[in-house]
Parts: sequence; C-alpha cells; structure tokens
Amino acid sequence: MSAGAALPPSWSRARVGSVGTVVTGSTPSTGDRSNYGHEFLFVSPGDLGRTKYVTASGKMLSARGFSRSRRVPAGSTLFVCIGSTIGKVGLAGRALATNQQINAVVPAGQVDPEFLYYAVSALSPLVRERAGEQAVPLVNKTEFAAFEIALPSLPEQRLIAESLSDVDALMSVIERMLAKKQAIKLGMTQHLLTNSTRPAGRTDPQADVRLGEISASITKGATPTTYGFAWESSGIPFLRSECVSERGLDMRQSMFISPAAHHALRRSRIADGDILMTITGYVGRVVRLVNTGEANINQHIARVRIKDGRFDPGYVYHYLSQHAMREYYESIVTGQAYPQISLAQVRNTGVPALPHDEQRAIAAALDDADGELTVLRRRLTKAQQVKQGMMRQLLTGRTRLPAQENAVTAV
Repeated sequence: MSAGAALPPSWSRARVGSVGTVVTGSTPSTGDRSNYGHEFLFVSPGDLGRTKYVTASGKMLSARGFSRSRRVPAGSTLFVCIGSTIGKVGLAGRALATNQQINAVVPAGQVDPEFLYYAVSALSPLVRERAGEQAVPLVNKTEFAAFEIALPSLPEQRLIAESLSDVDALMSVIERMLAKKQAIKLGMTQHLLTNSTRPAGRTDPQADVRLGEISASITKGATPTTYGFAWESSGIPFLRSECVSERGLDMRQSMFISPAAHHALRRSRIADGDILMTITGYVGRVVRLVNTGEANINQHIARVRIKDGRFDPGYVYHYLSQHAMREYYESIVTGQAYPQISLAQVRNTGVPALPHDEQRAIAAALDDADGELTVLRRRLTKAQQVKQGMMRQLLTGRTRLPAQENAVTAV
C-alpha cells in the first residue's frame, strides 16, 4: 500500500491485520440439518449494508452449527471481500458467524471498535478498485489484512467515532420517517386505487378502458447504434431501463447521443407528461416525466402518452405504478432468462374509468405523498454526503476534533 497523504504528527499508519485479527468466515455443512436453527446469527453479504449494526440474518445456526463455525464477538467489523457486493460493511451487534465471503476484523486493544468500523468502511472504494482487476471481484484475507488505515490516539478515535455515530443516528431517524411515509402512501394507494373485485390490470368490460384506447401512442424506443449513430460523452440524454427506478427517474444512469441522432430517432423522443414503463428485466417500473427536457429512450422502455380528456394523466400514472400492477405484469411475462412484456400487453391494460374529478383528487393526494417522500430522500442524501465528507476529513487527520466540538448539526 502507498504511504498516502501526510498525517498529523501524533498519528500513524497501521495495517488492518495489525490492529485486529482477521477472520474469514466458513459455512457449516448444509447436508447436516442439525447445524441450522434459530439461535445464532449466520451472516452473509445480503445481511450487510442496511444498517450499521448487524443484529439479524436471513439464516440462523443452531448451537451445534455455531460451535463448528468461525465465531466473532460483538464489536467486530464485517467486510464483504468477494462477489458483486464487495465492500459492504457492518458492525457485529452480537456474537455471530459469517460465511466465507466475509472477512471479520476482531479489534485489538489499541483500536476502538466503532472507529475501526468507520476506518475500514473508508477502504471500500479502494478494495473494490483492487478487486475489479479480476474476472471475479476478490480480495483474499492476506490482501485485505495489508490495507492500511490512519490511526490516531485512542481518545481521538473515540471522539471521531462518536461524531460519525451522531450522523448515523440522524440518518436512522430519517430512514424510519421515510419507511413510515412509504407505508402510509402504500395504504393510501391501496385505499384509493385498489378494486378488490378483480386483479389489477385485467380489464372489466363494463367499467374499464384499455390503456391503448386513451393514449396518443404507446411505443418503445430504439438503440442509436442500430441506425449508425455513436454514443457521445455529452449531448442529449439517452435513457436506459436503469433510469426508470423505484424512486423515480434517475438521470445518473443515462447515456448521451448527438442532436442529429435525437432528431432522427423520432419514435424514441420523450416529452413532459409522458409515462415511461420498463418492459424488459424488472418489468412494470413506472415514472412520470416532469421538467425532464429533451431526451430519448431505448427499446426496453415503453412510452405512454395519454390523450383522452376523460383521463387525468396523473391518475393513470399512479394507477400503473401501484404494487398490484407490478405483480400483474410480472405474472404475464414471457422468457425466463430475460423477462419481458409486449407493447400489446401494455396497450391491453385496463384502467378504471372513474369520474374525472375523483381521478384528479386521487392524483393530487398521491402527488402530495410523493412530494413528502422526495423531501425525506433529499434529506437522507444530504446526510449521507455530510457523512462522507466528515469521514474524508476526520479519518485522515485533515480536520481535528476537539473534545468539546464533537456534536453534529442536524441536516
């Protein structure tokens, strides 16, 4: 490892393996069912990343299985060292065991367990970069133990850990508020939109109108390279299916094409008010475009443009975005390796023909709920950015933290 930037005189550099014992997990025999039960945590990569402290796991071990595992005590830092989720980190909230994809660092006396968690978390980008040089992302135990962290005195470690823990506590509050608001919106959606007499999406000839009948067009995009246009480093945004996310339109996932390609690919152009739906992969994800500007979509996205004055576009969007609709589309996909739905199936989707005033009221109520969720998500993103900035400053000694100034201002 490189020496890195200069540290304060009282700090030193230390290898991960020198400040704690690195333990690679193992999996008790799955052929012996007595190894598994409900008594002890058996942590895998999927159990990390949701919260700082790891206090639950998808699989559990019996006392027999736990005795045959490589056990680590509470306060150990858990780090995924192989696979697509390499770099995920957690702090053991109780004694537990892990599988072989996780290296645990059991802290020695010269390092505070909470500080070590943050210091090792800061290594994640570097570990991912190193692992990415291989076909299967992997950093073995010896390589992982050789990564270096900056090490202040034990009292200063504790001050740094307390400050970063304050930010984590703030983020936890926001996450709980977000989960509560999401549950409230789900209840509102079910109350306002769910017709219990029939499954969502299936047309009731007496009450519903097909989506294709109320749309000016339902079409899908095209790939520019098919028509001889190259990708650009900047220009007109080109939306991939990843842009249609669970939380709305994610422009960070877009690519770019030239104005000439945008002009030529007329059918893939989008406009404000359009509803976009993924029709391959994770089918049925829906977003509504507001102040998006010029952009194009690929062939994995269907564009729905409502024209019928009897239907409020916001109401149609919320109807299509409810969880019941996702389940409906997933039930009619074709192809197992690459699930997809056709434009004909999208056009055939039934939409309840409620009175227009009722549609607008439903759309307004759900728009308000979405607005509250957006505010909370922005607060959470800001808190995450604050934490990252603090980690860069505090864990390198660029900013020193006096004992009386370790409080975090609310975001």
